[in-house]
Amino acid sequence: MNFLKSIFIFFPLMLLAQTNEIVKDSVVDVEYLIIEGDSVPRTSIGLEEVKLLHKLKFDNKKERIRYLILRKKTIKVYPYAKLAAERLDSMNKRLVQLKKNRQKKRYTKKVQKYIEGEFSDELKKMTRTEGQILVKLIHRQTGTTAFDLVKELRNGWRAFWYNTTASMFDISLKREFDPENVKEDYLIEDILQRNFQSGRLEYQKSAVEFDFYDLTEKWVNTDHKPD
Repeated sequence: MNFLKSIFIFFPLMLLAQTNEIVKDSVVDVEYLIIEGDSVPRTSIGLEEVKLLHKLKFDNKKERIRYLILRKKTIKVYPYAKLAAERLDSMNKRLVQLKKNRQKKRYTKKVQKYIEGEFSDELKKMTRTEGQILVKLIHRQTGTTAFDLVKELRNGWRAFWYNTTASMFDISLKREFDPENVKEDYLIEDILQRNFQSGRLEYQKSAVEFDFYDLTEKWVNTDHKPD
């Protein structure tokens, strides 16, 4: 973390100490701090960005229940996808430092066994739908499908059988996280954003590129219906 000169550190703190209220400009979605009669945009003093989320609305009780079930399952499996991304990132950084292929293979095998031991017991407890959500979130967090991760850590033949076994339970390890074209994936992202803000889930940047506000406009603020 880079430290600024003391004047730039203490000046925002002095402003906050004198803050009387915060008002929001509903036209341009900018919040202002009212400081001794003067209004200052919050972004100008480096406060943490907060996404403005739309109010949830459901057409009927069934739709609301489906969302609540999806929320429960998403909150349950997200930490495992986040952990998988962290392990993969650590592994890739370590592999760059290794020079010999033998060392790389030995280290990859060690990480693979560690991940299996870390996840296996919990994965066995997951339902089919939780497993599929996890597959999607692994892609969201790593930018790589679960199938390709298995293929990379083991080999293509093992990945094929992993996928075949998963397909027996209606789970595809090749499934990608696609909130632009799949409404359930958008709802999963909506759930994540709300729980990032509440602090219930620890934030981790998505490896899949998309604009959440554009997606909200598509799925919520218009009459668009998925195919």
